[in-house]
Amino acid sequence: MNDSMEEAIQYAKKYLEDLLSFFGLNTDVYATRDDEVIQLNVPSTHLNGFLIGQRGDNMRSLQYLTSTALKNSNFANTRVNVDIAEYKKQRADRLRERAEAWVKQVRDSGEPMDLQPMNAADRRVVHQLAAEYGLSSDSDGEGRDRHIVLKPSEG
Repeated sequence: MNDSMEEAIQYAKKYLEDLLSFFGLNTDVYATRDDEVIQLNVPSTHLNGFLIGQRGDNMRSLQYLTSTALKNSNFANTRVNVDIAEYKKQRADRLRERAEAWVKQVRDSGEPMDLQPMNAADRRVVHQLAAEYGLSSDSDGEGRDRHIVLKPSEG
């Protein structure tokens, strides 16, 4: 088993750079780690739209390919997050701004609030924010209907 996180980061960085060069993009991927997740950030280029794709579909595919390549090279328990031109970061920042309004509404009204369904990454952002504001939050529903219920903290 190949276990070194540094090796995994280098492998993932090179794999993604090779993949991008396949599309004619020779660029340096910025690779870091956040806990146990390898963060790969592709700088902004003329190919942003194509690499991100509709609602981030192509970006997710690049992430999936990189993740699969890591697993196939025995970097078994390594998670990868691919971001292009800070698309995910900006999206998370916008989501946080919206979520702050929801959190304040729940805190002021004392009433629970069901949010619209969102993916796991977005739910994680909202759960963190709710915790920062001292609210409780649960995920409810299955599959595509999975959503967060914000609740005033018992106290």
